[in-house]
Amino acid sequence: QLVESGGGLVQAGGSLRLSCAASGSAFSTFTMSWFRQAPGKEREFVAGVDWSNSRTYADSVKGRFTISRDNAKNTVYLQMNSLNHEDTAVYYCTAGRPISIVVGPYDWWGRETQVTVSS
Repeated sequence: QLVESGGGLVQAGGSLRLSCAASGSAFSTFTMSWFRQAPGKEREFVAGVDWSNSRTYADSVKGRFTISRDNAKNTVYLQMNSLNHEDTAVYYCTAGRPISIVVGPYDWWGRETQVTVSS
């Protein structure tokens, strides 16, 4: 089970930190990623971190977002800085052992958390 938190409303240029808490004992072996879906658009990869702590980012968030994991807490974080209107979306946490960190497939998906950036 994946439970997200930390979404909300923020002004452009501001920051938010999303958290995703996972249940189970194998958390450290999974790739953890964040996806998002904006209104009228397809869901897209945002950032992911694999079991070795190797991180991958979408070009649109490089330099602004940071993904991290705390295996002791079974939690993955997404620190989002310099937010802009294009970051407005529903964000999803995912877990699994995907063939591709960007494409998936992932085994578990959390419930959505809304991020809204006002201009």
